[in-house]
Amino acid sequence: MTSEVEDGDHTPAIAVAGVILAMALLAVGNGLMFGYIPVSLGAAGYAPTWAGTMLTGLSAGGLAGCLLTGALVRRVGHARAYMVFSALIVLSNVAVAAGTFPFVWIAARALYGFAICGLFIVAQSWLNDAVGNDIRGRVMAIFYVAYVVGLGIGSFLLRFVDIATAQAPLLCVASAAISILPVGLTRLRQPPPPLAASVALARAWRISPVGVAGMLAVGGLSMMIAGFAPIHATASGFSQQEVATLLFAMPLGTLLFQIPLGWISDRTDRRYVLVAAGLLVVIAGIAANRFDGSALPLMVAIYVVWSGTSESIYSLSSAHASDRAHKDDLVALSSSMLFAWSLSGFIVPGLGTLLTAFYGTQAFMYVATAIAALFTAFVLWRLRISPAVPEADAGSFAPMSAQLPPSTEP
Repeated sequence: MTSEVEDGDHTPAIAVAGVILAMALLAVGNGLMFGYIPVSLGAAGYAPTWAGTMLTGLSAGGLAGCLLTGALVRRVGHARAYMVFSALIVLSNVAVAAGTFPFVWIAARALYGFAICGLFIVAQSWLNDAVGNDIRGRVMAIFYVAYVVGLGIGSFLLRFVDIATAQAPLLCVASAAISILPVGLTRLRQPPPPLAASVALARAWRISPVGVAGMLAVGGLSMMIAGFAPIHATASGFSQQEVATLLFAMPLGTLLFQIPLGWISDRTDRRYVLVAAGLLVVIAGIAANRFDGSALPLMVAIYVVWSGTSESIYSLSSAHASDRAHKDDLVALSSSMLFAWSLSGFIVPGLGTLLTAFYGTQAFMYVATAIAALFTAFVLWRLRISPAVPEADAGSFAPMSAQLPPSTEP
C-alpha cells in the first residue's frame, strides 16, 4: 500500500498521530467504564452475575462487529465508519448514565462491544494503509501501547468519581465525543474499500495450529482476567479506590512483559516462549486464588503478572502464525484468527458467569487457569511433533493487546 496523502506527499506524522490519539482518548473512557459497572452494580446490591452477563453481552456484540464491520466500511469508507462506531459508543454510555437498569445495561454493553470492535478494525486497517513497511511495526506498537495506557488512566479515574451519580458514564460520553475530533480533522487519506476476507478456520489450523489455539485461549483469558477481576474485587469487599488501583496496575503488565518476551521470541522458536508465558499464567492464576483477599500490594503484583503474561500469548501467537503463513494466506489467516479470538471471547465469559452463580466470583480464576494449562500442554505437544520455522523465514514481533481484535490486514 502507498503511504501518501492525496496530494502525493508522504503521510504526515500528525495525520497518523490523529488516529492514534483518537483511540487513546477513547480508551480513557473505556477503562473507566470497565471499573464503574461492577463497582456501581455492587454498591446497588446487584449480584455479581449481572456484571458477568454484561461482559458476555459485550463479547457477543464484539463477535457481531467482527463479522459486520467489513461490509460497513466497504459501503461508507473508513472515516464515516469511524464516526458511526463512535456515535454508538456515545449512545451506549448515555444508556448507562440514564440509571441503573441492568437489562438496559446489558444491551448497552453489547452495543459497546459491537462498536469498539469495529473501531479497532477501522483504525488498524487505516494505519496499515497509511504507513510503509519500514515504520509499520513501530507505528502499530505505539498504537497498542497508547491504547493500553489510556485504559490504565481511565481505570485510575475511578478513584475520583462519585458512583452514586452519573459522573462516570458522562465522563465516558465526553471521552468518546472528544476522540472523534482528531479523526474529523485528519488529512489522512482513506484506504480503498477492503476486499472481503473469508473465515476459514480449517485452513488457518493447517497453517498454524498453535496460532489458532493461542487466539482461542487468549480470547477467553482476556475476558476472564480483565473482565472478571473488577467483578471479583468488588464482591470481595475491595473499596472503589482499591478496585481502581488494581485496574490501573494491570495494563502495566502488558508493558512489562510483552517487549522482553517478544525480544526473546525473535531469537528462538516462539513456541518455547509461549510455553513460558502459559506457565506464568498458570502460576499467577494459582497465586491469585491462594492469596485471594490478601493485602492490596500483593494482589496488585499477582494481577500485573497474570494480566501481562496472558496478553503476551496474544501477540506471540499472532507472530508465530504469521511466521508460518505464505503471503497469499495472510488476509484469510488474520480474518480466521480474529473470528477465533472473538468466538472464545463470547463463549468463555458465558461459562464464567454460569459458574459464578454456583461457585462464587472466584470461579473465573479456575477457568482462566485451566485454559492456560490446556494451551501450554498443547504447545508442548506441538513442539514434539512439529519442527520450528527456520529463523530466516520468521518475521519480527510486535506488541499487541488481547483486549483489541487482531487486524484483518496482512
